[in-house]
Amino acid sequence: MHYSLRFAPTFVLNRIRYFKSLTFDSPVSFTPYKPKYTTRKADTQSLKDSIQDLLKAYRIQGKISQQQVLAGWEKIMGKGIALKTKELYFQERKLFVTLTSASLKHELNMSKTKVIALINQEVGQDFIREVVFL
Repeated sequence: MHYSLRFAPTFVLNRIRYFKSLTFDSPVSFTPYKPKYTTRKADTQSLKDSIQDLLKAYRIQGKISQQQVLAGWEKIMGKGIALKTKELYFQERKLFVTLTSASLKHELNMSKTKVIALINQEVGQDFIREVVFL
């Protein structure tokens, strides 16, 4: 039986023409496979930097820093001062601390710069500019 190629699909005819056009006299050169992404891009950044950029973009870095100060107040100042602290609140970049002891208030007023440095060190940035003891 002899089959005619007259009714063969076009893609089959194109394949036959392609294979007939090949000559096996010349060497065939192959290029090795190279993955599309083999190295890190130069514009990549760490997850920490990405999250900080996200917080700055949504303007919530200040609120998170405030919560870090409120949550870590006992760690920053110690248990004795934390027990005598009645209230903590922020207004702009000032921290207002309401204390129950007048002598502690006077003592902390004398060392405001140290308190500001401790708070800023805990937050990891220059967040608090002034502390007011009430």
